[in-house]
Amino acid sequence: MTAQGKEVSFDSLRNELRIEPGTPPWHGIRVLMHNLVEKKIVKPSGRKDGIYKVLTQVKPIKVFGRERRPPVRLYFPRSHDTGKELDFADSIVFREGDMVLLSGQSNFGKTTLCLNFCGENLEMSPVLMGNEYTSVDEEPMPRFLNRLDGMDWVEWCDSEGNERFTLLPVRADYAEHVVKNKLNIIDWINLPGEYYMISPVMEAIKRELGRGIAIIALQKNPGVDYGRGGNLTKDFADCELLLDKFSNNDEVLLTIGKIKEPVVNSRIMGRTFAYRIINGVKITNFREVIKCPQCHGTGNKYRGGKCDCDNGYMDKEWKV
Repeated sequence: MTAQGKEVSFDSLRNELRIEPGTPPWHGIRVLMHNLVEKKIVKPSGRKDGIYKVLTQVKPIKVFGRERRPPVRLYFPRSHDTGKELDFADSIVFREGDMVLLSGQSNFGKTTLCLNFCGENLEMSPVLMGNEYTSVDEEPMPRFLNRLDGMDWVEWCDSEGNERFTLLPVRADYAEHVVKNKLNIIDWINLPGEYYMISPVMEAIKRELGRGIAIIALQKNPGVDYGRGGNLTKDFADCELLLDKFSNNDEVLLTIGKIKEPVVNSRIMGRTFAYRIINGVKITNFREVIKCPQCHGTGNKYRGGKCDCDNGYMDKEWKV
């Protein structure tokens, strides 16, 4: 069993078994390996170099008669002028082991969402890690502490003064530090020069979640619908939220990207919302916006000049 997934060769087998050159067993190794290939126990490298990979043996998995586990209730941040959860939250189904991807422009709301997700889901014992929270000296960042103080509606500690979340000084190799069965929030993942590695990084994180949930943040360039790493960032995401500057305003434009499991009969992917962030933590004036039917999102009239909508979008309830 320990050899499964590893490579073996004629030479290594002969040395390990102490087979003398020229003897029948010396040549019999080839026949043995041929028979093992037929039984799908090993696979030749294809280079005719006498090297074989020992295949990992799998067994069928029983499907019916197993426990059907219900969806996970992941609470979304609230808009503080209404006190209500973000409008689209009840249109998304989350399962154990899911991953939420926040791809956003620099300084446009990724950490705000991460910390609000943390504050709304303290019952899931969140684990925080990433570049936004701890310094290279493994100390909490002053800005991070200031944000926590600003979230005065959250009870960060229990009645005995114990913190209801865990802060880990992790800035790389995140999969190795994921805490199984918990809400793991990683803000943000940086892969300078190796953005093509984001897919295996996300896969590794997801494999370690168990029954937990991951929320990860990535940087995103303006005007594109994916984080740094291109469409590879979408491979293992179950819920993708894209964050951009809302035209000339100091608000955030949130676009619903990939959704693995929307609620039946709900239209969710592609919808856009705008909101303002106060003091780096409070979401306000949250509303759905749509592209202006007059300028089709350009902000300019067909025959020149600025459109009345000013930024290419309009509140969904507003009529032209």
